[in-house]
Amino acid sequence: MRFDGKVAIVTGGARGMGASHVRGLVAEGARVVIGDLLDSEGKTLAAELSHSLYCHLDVTSEESWRSAVRDAEAAFGPVDVLVNNAGIIHFGGVEEQSPEHFRQILDVNLVGAFLGMHTVLPGMRSRGRGAVVNISSASGLMGFADGIGYVASKWGVRGMTKAAALDMAGTGVRINSVHPGVVRTSMGESASTDLFAHQPVPRIGEPEEVTRMVLFLASDDASYTTGGEFLVDGGQTIGHVGHAHATATGSGA
Repeated sequence: MRFDGKVAIVTGGARGMGASHVRGLVAEGARVVIGDLLDSEGKTLAAELSHSLYCHLDVTSEESWRSAVRDAEAAFGPVDVLVNNAGIIHFGGVEEQSPEHFRQILDVNLVGAFLGMHTVLPGMRSRGRGAVVNISSASGLMGFADGIGYVASKWGVRGMTKAAALDMAGTGVRINSVHPGVVRTSMGESASTDLFAHQPVPRIGEPEEVTRMVLFLASDDASYTTGGEFLVDGGQTIGHVGHAHATATGSGA
């Protein structure tokens, strides 16, 4: 299995995409720390899975990050894989978004991912190996109305990933970003069907489809891959399928 003997931390791991990533890593042999603020759900998931541990983790707190890494090392050993998955959204355009909500989104989605890397990368560098997967979004590649804070944070994650990958050049540590489209989670299911109805794969994505990309990038299968951005978006970012094409492809039915 690809992650035998490896230790991973997954933030926002108690439910949704994060829980899918946790399950995927455990299934392939990893020992996984589930970091989240959802204590009940996180403990339930950890009790269900072997080789996993729940840790109360506030990704905006440097001390909370240090505590999570200490817990991981005490239970399983040094951290080999970090999946920065935790994220929030508050809808609102540039006039409507409150400064408080804007800062909160950046704190969780962007600063949280920075603090995770800031905390785990020194150990990875010293051991000459490691992989970080930062979960950005299709919103990190294009703009969306009424989502200025979320879009800003996810573009930031995309750029930060590239800068950090350069910082780790030659160390054996790889850092990549994943950009999901609309996915069937508590966040994604509230989205309008207009966001995916006209994309090349005209349906909502499943968490497991994102997990497969995360596992590839976190594994040695991606040993020649760093600083990249990987789309799991049903083609959302390449544009809408036109009416004429939809009519033509349906004409033979």
